[in-house]
Amino acid sequence: MIKDIQERILRLKKEKDVCILAHCYQTHDILEVADFVGDSFGLAQKAQQTANKTVMMCGVRFMAETVKILCPEKTVLLPEPDAGCPMAEQLDKEMLSQLKEKYPDYAVVAYINTTAELKTLCDVCVTSSSAPKIIKRMDEDKILFIPDRNLGGYIAKQCPDKEIVTVHGCCPTHAKMTKHDVETAKSAHPDALLLVHPECETGVVALADFVGSTTEIMDFAKQSDRTEFIIGTENSIVQHLGIDCPDKKFYPLSKDFVCHNMQLTKLASVLHCLEGAGGEEITMDEKTRLSAKACIDKMLELGNE
Repeated sequence: MIKDIQERILRLKKEKDVCILAHCYQTHDILEVADFVGDSFGLAQKAQQTANKTVMMCGVRFMAETVKILCPEKTVLLPEPDAGCPMAEQLDKEMLSQLKEKYPDYAVVAYINTTAELKTLCDVCVTSSSAPKIIKRMDEDKILFIPDRNLGGYIAKQCPDKEIVTVHGCCPTHAKMTKHDVETAKSAHPDALLLVHPECETGVVALADFVGSTTEIMDFAKQSDRTEFIIGTENSIVQHLGIDCPDKKFYPLSKDFVCHNMQLTKLASVLHCLEGAGGEEITMDEKTRLSAKACIDKMLELGNE
């Protein structure tokens, strides 16, 4: 049955000239029909490079918005309209405007996990992997980092010459992991390395053997000569790594390490979107797009120096 749906998807995406992008946190049956798999910004860059006139982002809304920001000439589809990001939605323009008034001398750095609307008020955008390098290269010494306090705190330790203020936002999925979860997992798997995302709480990150973005975690596990790993990010990565590296063992940090927004998108969601019976086209007025793109352009400028 899954194979039948996948074959229909593959046929339809070819007929309709659709490029399918899938974030790493999507289920494996979706990854198998995708043209590109990866982290959110990397996927948006792939969308720029493809010749397809329509792009479907299997992920959450801010990711589809980023694709639209970079690819205004393309039709951008989100197969599951209710798939949002709680962290990206914890701030709105009014709240950020108030923060800017409170910290008038601070440059605003936005994690890529923010809405297009918020990006219009930011100076620079960053990914979890590029943030330390980009912030170190900024001329400004005072930084207001939004929206993830955990990632902001992690970056601050790597940029001691910068004064970094964070807000109270966070990824609820990563933030609910505790030192107790680490102790339990390490007790069950004493020979395993702990690999975690910097969106985790400080106490969890401090106990990790490796800290990095989702793609960096996967690359580390694949390249390591160790054979057992506790994965401190969304549990879909445990499955993907187990399939990619059957000679190694991967364990979830917690059975509750699940992003329900990411898991809203099902294989059937992709099919229905291609059939025109579901999904949503992402639209954006040109003023918002250009304003949001400015902080992404600055990220690329600083990242390539």
